[in-house]
Parts: sequence; C-alpha cells; structure tokens
Amino acid sequence: MVHRHIQDITSRIIARSEPARTAYLARIAAASSEKPQRRALGCANQAHGFAACAPGDKAVLRSGDGASLGIVTAYNDMLSAHQPYEHFPDIIRAAARAAGGVAMVAGGVPAMCDGITQGEAGMELSLFSRDVIALATAVSLSHRTFDAAVFLGICDKIVPGLVIGALSFGHLPAVFIPAGPMTSGLPNDEKSRVRQLYAEGKVSREELLDAEAKSYHGPGTCTFYGTANTNQMMMEIMGLHLPGAAFINPNTPLRDALTTAATQRAMAITAAGNDYTPIGLILDERAFVNGIVGLHATGGSTNHTLHLVAMAAAAGITLTWDDFSDLAEITPLLARIYPNGSADVNHLHAAGGTGFVIRELLSAGLLHEDVRTVAGSGLGAYAAEPKLVDGQVAWFPAPDASGNANILRGVADPFQPTGGLRVLDGALGRAIIKTSAVKPERHIIEAPAKIFHSQEAVQAAFKAGELNQDTVVVVRFQGPKANGMPELHKLIPPLGVLQDKGYRVALVTDGRLSGASGKVPAAIHVTPEAADGGAIGKLRNGDMIRVDGTNGHLTILVPPDEWAARTAATADLSANHYGTGRDLFAAFRHAVSTADTGASIFTKGLA
Repeated sequence: MVHRHIQDITSRIIARSEPARTAYLARIAAASSEKPQRRALGCANQAHGFAACAPGDKAVLRSGDGASLGIVTAYNDMLSAHQPYEHFPDIIRAAARAAGGVAMVAGGVPAMCDGITQGEAGMELSLFSRDVIALATAVSLSHRTFDAAVFLGICDKIVPGLVIGALSFGHLPAVFIPAGPMTSGLPNDEKSRVRQLYAEGKVSREELLDAEAKSYHGPGTCTFYGTANTNQMMMEIMGLHLPGAAFINPNTPLRDALTTAATQRAMAITAAGNDYTPIGLILDERAFVNGIVGLHATGGSTNHTLHLVAMAAAAGITLTWDDFSDLAEITPLLARIYPNGSADVNHLHAAGGTGFVIRELLSAGLLHEDVRTVAGSGLGAYAAEPKLVDGQVAWFPAPDASGNANILRGVADPFQPTGGLRVLDGALGRAIIKTSAVKPERHIIEAPAKIFHSQEAVQAAFKAGELNQDTVVVVRFQGPKANGMPELHKLIPPLGVLQDKGYRVALVTDGRLSGASGKVPAAIHVTPEAADGGAIGKLRNGDMIRVDGTNGHLTILVPPDEWAARTAATADLSANHYGTGRDLFAAFRHAVSTADTGASIFTKGLA
C-alpha cells in the first residue's frame, strides 16, 4: 500500500496539473501511429532519411517494418563522463540490426562540465545549457523518421535537458543509457581536506593539482554524489533506465551488455509492437513523486529542485517546492555518500545500490509501484541488480541487507528520519537548504550579514581576514536573471575554514551550489532574486539573519518599519563575465522563469 501522505501529495499534483496534463496527453496521442511515421513522408523526404545508410539498413527503412531507432548523444572526448559514449553507437547499431531494425545518430547535444567552469566565466552559461540541450534534442527528433530513441547523457544539465527535449516528442519510446562512474580514486574527503588547506595557504598549487588529478583520473562520472550521479539514480527510480544500470563502471563487459539490452528494449516498446511505452506516459505524476522521494532518500543534489520542476512542466505537470518540502518530511535518509559522508557511488553500488534503496522504499509504501517503466509495468522489477551470465544480462534480487551500514541503511534504521533537503520561507523569500551534509548543531545559524556581489569579492575578503567572525555571507545578483545562476562552489573551502575555526557561518544566495555543496549551511536559490527586485536586495551589512534548517525559516531580524522603508539595491548586470556570449544569452536572462518554477525559458509564468 502507498503511504497515505505520498498518495495525498500525488493527488494534489494530479489535480493541480489536470488542464496542462490533459492537453499534453492529447498532443502525444495525436502524434502516435501504429505504423512507422516515415511511411507518411514524401518520397524525397524519405530518401533523404536513408541516403547515407548501408544497403541492408536502407532496405529496412525503405520498405520494411523494422523499427528505426534515433540516438541522441552528448558524446565528447574531453569530458570524462561523456568520453565512454564514443563507442556506444556501434553497440547500439549492432543490437538494433540483430533485432531487425536500424539505429542512427539523430543528433548531438552540447555537454559542458561544471567541474571545469567552476568559478570561471563559463559557469554563467551552465544552467542555460540545459535549455539549449532540450532544444537540440527536439531538433534531433524533428524528422519524423524514428520509432523510438535512446539518449546518451549523464551529467548535470545534460540529462534534464534530454528529458525535456524527449518529452516534446512524448509519443516516442525513450530509453536512457548511462555510461557509469569512474573507478574510485583519491577519497573525496581527502580531496576536500587538501582544497581547504590550499584555501588556508598551507599547501602549494602543485599539491592541490596532484590531489585533484588523483580524484578525477579516468573515464566516467566523478564519483561523489553530485548532480550527475543524482541524475542516474533518478533515471532509474523514474523508470527510464534498465534496472540497476546507473552505477556500472564504463568499459566493462557488463556496461556494454546493458547498452545492448537497453537497445533491445527500445526496439521492443515501439508502437509497432505489443508493448508500446512512450516516454510521455512513463513520466506521469507518480513517476515524478518517485523521483523526489529518491532525491530525499539518497541525499541528492539541490539542483534537482530546479530540474525536476522544469522536466515535469515539459510533461504538463506542475510541481512546486512545497511538494519537495512535504515529501522530505516523510522520506528517511538511507544513504551517506560524499558530501553527506565519506563513501562514493562505487561504494554505494557495492553496498546494495539503487536496487536496495528502491526495495526499501517500496516496502515502506514510499514509492508508487504501479508505474510504467521502460522495463515493463511495476517498479518492483527495479529492486534488482544486473549481472553477466554467459555473456548476457540477468537480473537478481537486490541484497536483503546492506553491505555497509555506514553507507546504506534500510527504512527501519535510517541515518535520519527526514530527507536531506528543506525549503526555507521567510521575509527574504523562499530558498533551498541541503541539511544532510551539515551537522545538526549547525542547522540553525543566526549572525550578522556580510554582503557581496561576486564569489571573487568573498574570496578577497577571506584572504584579507575580514570574515573572521560569526557571519552570514550573502552573495546576491547570482540568480538566473542576473548572470545565469552559476554554481558558487568555490565559496565552500574558505567558508569551511571559517567554520573549522569555530565561527558560526552560513551562506545565503540567489545563486546555486551543486550536489557537492558540503558541510556549510547554505540557503540557496533565494527567490525572488535580487535582479528581480527580491528582498535579498534590501539586505545591508550587519543585518541579523537567521537561517533555520530545522524549522524551515529564513528570517531577517530588522525592525519592520525600517525594513519596509528600505529600497532594494541594484547592480550593473552588463558586466557579466562571458564576453561575446553575453549578447547571445541575453534572451535567456530576459525570458527565464524564477528558480522555484525551474529557472527555465520553458516554464515562465508557471503557477
């Protein structure tokens, strides 16, 4: 039985979304066809679609009923997470031919790395890249020649962008194929220690670079539980991966076998068969509730308070931060993965992985089991782990007990009774805080404000010794309308130093952090943002601020008359750092919605 509160929250999402969801379902129903849509194209149109194919593939596309599978890929060979995708199209083509169909790369989407752009000018384009990816995905699928699609993407903005684009062609079946995490390198907590020592001037740049290179050392996603790996958990718990596919390392026989199996499944669920399963029906209100529960249960990335809202909107579903908050109240935290612990995702997988998490949550009624997935009906099939048997993938039940209770626990003995994220409300607006990585004694911070308009200004103040006190560091004009809402992760090492010195420290910002936001309490995504006239723009140095992650409050302790009389600060937003890109992305900043509605050009005005 589904937990009563899970059902109540799902029911209110269904009721709230009914007009838009009904219209969306009508659109995808109108676009569906039992026969390959390429048959309805003109002869010249169709000939363009198979002109470059090999003779056998051309014959299938010209006159046969074999399925045509589009591949949308985020491959590039600079980024560790996406480099393994170089050889996936060959595996997919071979599997498609064996199933009597054809697979072709339909298009590519950009994949930028927040790890490279962190603290640099390119980070100001990061969040906007999600909407570019969504548009590029839709362009890739626009030729009406495909019966299904597979999606090769893994990192922060790439997977949400692919999902949004795929939902714009929601009548097509869609299977997401992960590349997997790199093998474990230098432990994440040791990497964090060296970063903090560097911030204090106690180790050299060469020592820092050596630690970073030992951490990020091979193909695959970074091993900490940031947005990229949260994406992979989410695609699994929402039914778009094959069961247990998320955290298998790249370039292994099991990884390649899962890619073959995913292709076979995509071919089997087209409209031409008996198990038609379009993505627009998989991603319903229940699937999004399952995704949010998985986010809370694993202590996942704060970025998904933006991404899930935007993804849901693409399916005609309206999520709010209240849904996140209420689901957090009833979802136990089952995993401790860096930055919420010392382990990485390889350790999580070895301890029981997503199959264990899903089984535990299902047993407590905290997930909807009665959902459609790319593997078939019912989420119960995902309480499993894949293994290689005689060269083929076989699934076995997830382990009954955690392999390491310091990393993964069941619902009877969670790390904490509620999820790792909270929504804050108060005079400064609404914000998100990730509490799972913060010690309980630091969930409430009350201290005077120090106001900044950039990361660089904070770092300069730190180096000058101006922050050696209890303080709430406020970094504003970092929202989507200001400069694209960059992650501000380089703030964490200096603030961590201050915290370790014994000061009571917190961060308040209308910008973002990442899944690796760390041990410093941070009220992020403040909305309305400063560039939109938000109250955060009225703050002044010395104002007492209370960040309360226990009770969900973001309070300004200023006399009401004085606060009401203040006007909000302004900033020169023409000085954004990304040079000529500033003009190119001006339209995004003008059209983007607020953080609580997804910070997307596709959701502006969403209630």
